[in-house]
Amino acid sequence: MIISRTPFRMSLFGGGTDYPDWYLENGGIVLGATIDKYCYLSVRHLPPFFEHKHRVVWSEIELVNNIEEIRHPAVKAILEDMKFIRGLEISYNADLPARSGLGSSSAFTVGLINALTALRGKMISKKALAQNAIRIEQEVIGEAVGSQDQIWAAYGGLNKIEFHKDGKFSVSPIIMDQENYSSLESSLMLFFTGFSRVAPLIAQKKIDNFRNKEEELNMLATLASSAASSLQDKNYDIKKIGELIHEAWLLKRELAEGVTTKEIDEIYKEGLQAGALGGKILGAGGGGFILFVVPPENQSSLEKRLSKLVHVKFNFDSAGSNIVVFEPEDE
Repeated sequence: MIISRTPFRMSLFGGGTDYPDWYLENGGIVLGATIDKYCYLSVRHLPPFFEHKHRVVWSEIELVNNIEEIRHPAVKAILEDMKFIRGLEISYNADLPARSGLGSSSAFTVGLINALTALRGKMISKKALAQNAIRIEQEVIGEAVGSQDQIWAAYGGLNKIEFHKDGKFSVSPIIMDQENYSSLESSLMLFFTGFSRVAPLIAQKKIDNFRNKEEELNMLATLASSAASSLQDKNYDIKKIGELIHEAWLLKRELAEGVTTKEIDEIYKEGLQAGALGGKILGAGGGGFILFVVPPENQSSLEKRLSKLVHVKFNFDSAGSNIVVFEPEDE
C-alpha cells in the first residue's frame, strides 16, 4: 500500500494571472502558501478475488471493471494516462471539505499521481509532478482551471510563482527571518463560510472576461510583486500586507459575476469592523473559506464577531506532496 499526503493551499495574491489564457500572452505571478491541512490518497493493487476490478472511494464508492466506467474525472484521466492494467483500490480522505477554495481538486490530482508513481516503485520530481497535474487537469480533463494550485500542492511552502509566456513557471521561496515568518503565520485567520461553490463555473466567467479586465489583472500581478517585496523587507509590517490584500480583494471581486455574494460581502464587512486589516475569499470565489489578516490584539474580537462560522487554525506547510506510507508491491 502507498499513501500520499498533499497539502491544501492559500492563494494570497495574483489569482487570475495563473490561467494560461492570460499568462501565455502577458505572463503572470502569484504569491501564497500551503497549510498543514491535507488530502490523503491510499492506493494498492486490488486482489483478483472480487466481482469488480477497481474500487474507488471518495464521496462515492465506485466498484467497476473498466477504467472508462469510473465517474471521478481525475481518477479516470490519470489511470488512463498512466496506462494501469491491474486492478486498483484508491481511497481518498481529507482534513477539510472539497470545493471550498483551498485547491482540493489539484491536491487530489497531485496526490494521486504521486501515489501511483510510488506504487510502481518510482520517484517523481516536484516539477514533473506539478507539470503532469497541470496537463491532466487542463488538457486531458479539459477543466477551466489555472496553474497555481498544482504547483502549490507539489512544492509546498510560502512561495512566489511566476508564469512565463513560453508556458514555463518558476518557484521562488519567500525568504523571511523567523520572527517575521511567525508574525505572518499568526496574523492570518481562516473561516469556513458554510457554503461551497463549483469553481470551474466561476473560473470560466473570469476567462471569458480577460479581454475586458486587463487593467485589473495587471494590477493584481503588480500587487503580488509588491507583497513579495514587502514580506522580504527588513522593515516588514503586517499592516502593509493587510492593505495590499484588501486592495487585491477589491480588484478580484470585479473579475467576474459570482466571485462574491451578498453573504460574503457581509462577512467581509463584519471582519473589517472587528479589526481585520484586509482579507479575501480563497480560490475562485463564490463561497468556501475566507481569510483575514488580523493583528493579534484584534483576533478575539473577530472570532466573537464571526462566531457563527467555523474558525480553522493552521500553520504553514513546507514539504508539499509526500509519500507517508510506502509498502511496495510487484507491478
